[in-house]
Amino acid sequence: MTTWTSEELDRIGGATELGLASVRRDGSLRRFVTIWVVRVGDDLYVRSGYGRGSNWFSGAMQQLAGRVRAGGIERDVIFEEPGSGVDRAVDTAYHAKYDSHGATNLDPMLTRTAAETTFRLLPV
Repeated sequence: MTTWTSEELDRIGGATELGLASVRRDGSLRRFVTIWVVRVGDDLYVRSGYGRGSNWFSGAMQQLAGRVRAGGIERDVIFEEPGSGVDRAVDTAYHAKYDSHGATNLDPMLTRTAAETTFRLLPV
């Protein structure tokens, strides 16, 4: 498995939105959906504000693989469930990056339900 380059971390982590497409069972990509992405150190994280029932999250859970694009970068990724040890740092990153979007938009990303859908994006 490879790691993110500094440029990829800066460009994807600095992008307001990320396009995410999960891999279907037949290997094809689902359509890209737009979600928020945050950077914590040398890692990139995404969450579902709608919980495990959201279409993109349930699709990602099937193969744990997909493709992301943001900041002019497009990469194949693996979706890894990092466990609750990163919840506070990811919450802090969401606050720092998206507070200006208002509580109505940000608060769903900070719930326990959303935290349970956190994926770390690992480049392939």
